[in-house]
Amino acid sequence: MDRRTAVEDASPLAELWTAAPAPAPKPHYHGHRERLRERALAGGLAALPDYEVLELFLFRSIPKRDVKPLAKQLLARFGSLAAVLGATAEELKTVKGVGDGVALDLKLLHEAALRAGRDQIGRRPVISSWSALLAYVKTALAHETREQFRVLFLDKKNQLIADEVMNRGTVDHAPVYPREVVRRALELSASALILVHNHPSGDPTPSSADVDMTRQVIDAARPLRVSVHDHLVVGRHGVASFRALGLM
Repeated sequence: MDRRTAVEDASPLAELWTAAPAPAPKPHYHGHRERLRERALAGGLAALPDYEVLELFLFRSIPKRDVKPLAKQLLARFGSLAAVLGATAEELKTVKGVGDGVALDLKLLHEAALRAGRDQIGRRPVISSWSALLAYVKTALAHETREQFRVLFLDKKNQLIADEVMNRGTVDHAPVYPREVVRRALELSASALILVHNHPSGDPTPSSADVDMTRQVIDAARPLRVSVHDHLVVGRHGVASFRALGLM
């Protein structure tokens, strides 16, 4: 037999004996989503740390990628879960991996939390649901990067008629026009007001300008028999009440 022919004839058989390539190694996060979901179902969401709660939410925004690093980056960038949700869409997108879709989903979660809080204070007199009110204003304002002045308009039973942003300002000032506040109260047939604004610095201690502005609103509202129940100053470190501090 020709030696060359024998070698050529054997070559297809040699291919059969060649070992199959090893399967690609599974990514380190393989099965992580399922395990995290199982833990959440078994122990309850309240038992999970913030980064895992954020992870679970991001599963829906980013279906085919390990999102644990992104969850941790968001918390590192903003400091807390509440601050992540309170950040603007543009601020969120400064974190690598956050696009328009993820930013919108996170803002949607924040809006849902706000509406749930507003529902809690809208069902009964605000004065009797003070803890719910404080939780609501903290969710709304504690992590705002610019000062915002809001007014809660109440009816004769101290139930919420409306929560309106009257003005937005800079990092340390939001202009307030007492006559505009009172005019809006009359339009809504409100009997009482709770003034609310935030200090982006994080310190809720009222300033002398805050005290002066509050007195101006009280003076403008008094002749029209509209009461100002309180002025709340919201910061990352808490909420200051003018009434509790004896400032009104």
